[in-house]
Amino acid sequence: MSRVDRYKHIHENADAADKEKRGFNPRKEKNTNQRQSYYNEQQQMDDSQKSEHRYQGPVPDSNQSQNKKVKKAKKPKKKKRFKWLKRLFILLLLLIVVAVGFFFKGKSYAENDKSLPKEEVETFNGVKSDNGANNILILGSDTRGEDAGRADTIMVLQLDGPSKKPKLISFMRDTFVDIPGYDANKINASYALGGADLVRQTLAENFNIQCKYYAKVDFQSFEKIADAMFPKGIKIDAEKDINLDGVDIAQGKQTMDGHTLLQYARFRMDEEGDFGRVRRQQQVMKAVMGQLKNPFTLLRTPESLGRLVGYMSTDVPTSFMVKNGPSLVFKAGSGIDSLTVPVKDSWTNASYDYAGSVLEIDTETNKAAIQSFLDQ
Repeated sequence: MSRVDRYKHIHENADAADKEKRGFNPRKEKNTNQRQSYYNEQQQMDDSQKSEHRYQGPVPDSNQSQNKKVKKAKKPKKKKRFKWLKRLFILLLLLIVVAVGFFFKGKSYAENDKSLPKEEVETFNGVKSDNGANNILILGSDTRGEDAGRADTIMVLQLDGPSKKPKLISFMRDTFVDIPGYDANKINASYALGGADLVRQTLAENFNIQCKYYAKVDFQSFEKIADAMFPKGIKIDAEKDINLDGVDIAQGKQTMDGHTLLQYARFRMDEEGDFGRVRRQQQVMKAVMGQLKNPFTLLRTPESLGRLVGYMSTDVPTSFMVKNGPSLVFKAGSGIDSLTVPVKDSWTNASYDYAGSVLEIDTETNKAAIQSFLDQ
């Protein structure tokens, strides 16, 4: 074997080794492995951070997941309840609209009733009471006979006083009082001398009672109003046999129409005189108020209230009626507190040439009784 043949494989082996050296780069391999490891670590950290952002609380157990399912099942019930409330609100709104419509219908009917003279609204400088109440002065007058022009009925109705219960004060027509700007006279003469506002001033000066509004009803109007509110009559327990203006009333429980009820309230031709008449007037007021809570009466109340406003002379605003009307209907059903002036043992009979028979009163005693009654 020649020397050339012996060493020819050395070059081949060297070439193979050189090729292996060129294919292997320790630094490059190292860098590649580090980059791959760093990339894997970063990927794991990103995955863990994403999972933390996705949920940071404890892992819910099966009971909690069941509770969530139960809560989700209740949501449709809330929506259903809301729908019922919405429907109820719409129904109430419709009822209010209908009631207002019937109110103006009744008012228009009364204002266009040609059978009675139209009542004009008087100037009335009303004052709010010291206890915060808006007292209403109620006047009843008879345009016929010897008392034409005088107030046959004088009452004060308190609806929004401290007790939140309707209270009624009746003043006997023969009560002898000081009338501002005039000589002392019967209290009912104050209306003939200066209208509703002079009655207000008279009550303020003698009894320290203030009235914010007034309402005057003619007796003929009263009949129509009563028949409109109670077409089947008003139930009342007549305390005695009465005959007035051709109307016979027997003692005992019965049902009266507007005309009969008016005669019962006006009668005073007996030994009790004005005392018995005032007591029966209060009885009539309580009977009317008590029957207002009847559901069938309530359906007619808006139109009847409209007729009441249309027939009478008043400065009571509609807003006040809307605010206090419902409370009057519901509270009056359980009874109305009443007081008659002069109070017991606070008066004596007297007579004056220009005034006739009168009731002279202890003013301070009656003033104190009125304030105690209204403020309780």
